[in-house]
Amino acid sequence: MIKLSYGRMLQDALDGTHGFTRQRLAELAKRFGAVQAEVRQRREAGEYGFYDLVDQAETVRGIRGFAEGLGQAHDHVLVLGIGGSALGVKAVLNALRKPAWNELDDEARDFYPRLTVLENVDPGTVAAALRRIDPRRVLVNVISKSGGTAETMAQYLVVRAWLEEAMGPAAHRHLVFTTDPARGALRELAQREKIATLSVPPDVGGRYSVLSPVGLLPAALVGVDIEALLAGARAAVQRAESDDLLRNPAALYAALLWAADTTLGARIHVLMPYADHLKEFAEWYRQLWAESLGKRVDRRGEPVHTGPTPVGAVGATDQHSQVQLFMEGPFDKVLTFIRVEDLGEDVPIPGGGDLPPDLAYLPGHTLGELLRAECDATSAALARMGRMNMTLRLPAVTAESFGEALMFFQIATGYAGVWYGINPFDQPGVELGKKLTFAAMGRPGYEPEETAAPAGDEA
Repeated sequence: MIKLSYGRMLQDALDGTHGFTRQRLAELAKRFGAVQAEVRQRREAGEYGFYDLVDQAETVRGIRGFAEGLGQAHDHVLVLGIGGSALGVKAVLNALRKPAWNELDDEARDFYPRLTVLENVDPGTVAAALRRIDPRRVLVNVISKSGGTAETMAQYLVVRAWLEEAMGPAAHRHLVFTTDPARGALRELAQREKIATLSVPPDVGGRYSVLSPVGLLPAALVGVDIEALLAGARAAVQRAESDDLLRNPAALYAALLWAADTTLGARIHVLMPYADHLKEFAEWYRQLWAESLGKRVDRRGEPVHTGPTPVGAVGATDQHSQVQLFMEGPFDKVLTFIRVEDLGEDVPIPGGGDLPPDLAYLPGHTLGELLRAECDATSAALARMGRMNMTLRLPAVTAESFGEALMFFQIATGYAGVWYGINPFDQPGVELGKKLTFAAMGRPGYEPEETAAPAGDEA
């Protein structure tokens, strides 16, 4: 079970000036009843569909059957997707498979396939990936809920031609689509060409979809225990049923960050895991927090232009790049550290020889001890400087604890939407850019517009 340490959000654990008073925390707890009631009401109305992903036994059986059957006939999985269709997959692979997974030989990977995620349309990246992957041994998972994402569909057309050049009519056997259950271009193609498909639940948005077939199929293909992922997520949902804010960690996290943003001016929210395994998790969080909470209008349609700015960092690496700013810069940030108690393996720091006195303290310890000590010390140092921070403690990075962490942040985002009074499940700001892209590329129904800077406005 993960735990949230939040004491260093409070004045009496900081410098006596910054942070929240105990009275303010009590006020948030008192208001939480109304927040919880609205979340429950909106869940019943179908807005919070990601909660239901913890109960999808039939889907899990189908995914496991596919992964253990056709999936194991390939030695490489190529995922085509962007945003929520890619970031969650990368986070799961980074967290739950061995480091440098694709560089390991078959035996070191327990004969599970390599996995590559193509999320951008940078031609150099795409071309390089297709040169190093054998099209005869690859399974291509195309992920787009709408079935019309420009970047993903462009990738699909390129990859489809690449497969057909190598295998002709058999190319469709190397494809599986993850898309809307009833509509969209991918669904139409799948029905016409008898391509295998998995469905994204209609009430689950892309950035909340990592625990749907979007993330579960790639995870299962590389040997991740997807039942354990969902068991951890289920634990997070159960804890979120508490009406006591101080016993509901996801709700408490959302409340503190909302209050820090709106009343204390801490509009930048940094997630800093002390584990390389969780670097991609911080990237996934950035999309979840930014796209969900950055909104022009509230639920009443009134302009608010609200939303915190999420930042990803990795400890201890970013102690040597960003922490100087966090420590002595503006009081506009809240940091959340992720501390992993058991890193899975450890490396002792050897001694020997005549070490200079300044190095003599290191032998006899381990790299894991050093990493955890740096996490604790950075948190304490920030607190001494009056900088608000929290620590999310994971017992280990396992499928179950990681599933709990994924759901923890999704639930927290849903609560934050209520605190901010906005819809955390739409993304109208993204849609305008899509429309202008369609127009620029000549898609029927979209009139071209002038999108470049006017002449004379360039340097």
